[in-house]
Amino acid sequence: MRDASHAQQQARAHRNTRMCEAAQKDLYAVLGSSPSDSVQQLRHRYQQLALQHHPDRRRAGSSSEAESGVEKFLEVDAAWRILSDRSARRQYDLQRRERELKQDGPVDSTVHLEDMTWDQDERVHSHRCRCGGGFNVSQEEVEEEQEAQRRRQADEEEDTGEEEHGGVVVCCDTCSLSVCVTWSSRRESQR
Repeated sequence: MRDASHAQQQARAHRNTRMCEAAQKDLYAVLGSSPSDSVQQLRHRYQQLALQHHPDRRRAGSSSEAESGVEKFLEVDAAWRILSDRSARRQYDLQRRERELKQDGPVDSTVHLEDMTWDQDERVHSHRCRCGGGFNVSQEEVEEEQEAQRRRQADEEEDTGEEEHGGVVVCCDTCSLSVCVTWSSRRESQR
């Protein structure tokens, strides 16, 4: 009885791990759908894929083939569980959008902070875009990123005294181009 309970706990933990892994994937792509699809359209795709990959409906083949079918079925099921629930889907869509905004590309070029024009009155570093617009980063943003960089360095156990590079991605105020504004700061030894 105790073994069965332990096996159930392991299965539940494995299922929860799969749900977390599925949340890192594009769940809409798993179902072969898009974020604009209705719940009914998502349900239709889920049902098609669930029937196609359900372990009971698969023919006996190699164990690796059977396992990949089970993996796919679990992936489809995890995607459906999240996307079929209204609040979970809303939360997933927000997280998905946040990941999209945080990704590093496309970055047109890299500009060093020292090469940007400093406006003392506005406390803003600026750089001209090829469209005629501008890339602007406030001193406050730079200081916040530098402080976050210092905290990350303090969390690291080993201090090598190497030069560290920081940076932020800045979008043009007119077009869709973005640049990575970088700077360097010497890691100070605390010895």
